Amino acid sequence: MEEQPGLSDQYRRSSPWPVFIALGFALSELGILFGGVLVPVAVGGVVLLEASVIGILRESEYASSLWAPAIGVGALFALAGGALLYWGLRIRAATVLGAGVIAVLAGIGFWLGETGRF
Repeated sequence: MEEQPGLSDQYRRSSPWPVFIALGFALSELGILFGGVLVPVAVGGVVLLEASVIGILRESEYASSLWAPAIGVGALFALAGGALLYWGLRIRAATVLGAGVIAVLAGIGFWLGETGRF
């Protein structure tokens, strides 16, 4: 009988990112649904979602550094926020655009840190 059924030799641990993705979705929708004071909660939820995607890319070794996926994901979210603003969805646009800008700034910070310029 196996000591740890269901685990293969290749994968020794499970990934924590699905929990953070679900929490990011929940927080972002909570902030958008109730609006007003909870809009910063929505921005935090989208930032958590972005960070989870960046973490998945790094953990699965699709990215060798943090700065490139952070800038890419941030730019995609910023473009999506601009499109939402064009369609007149102001609260959603502000949330997604703000989180995209935060991710791009974090990516620049990661780049400065990884290249030794910070």
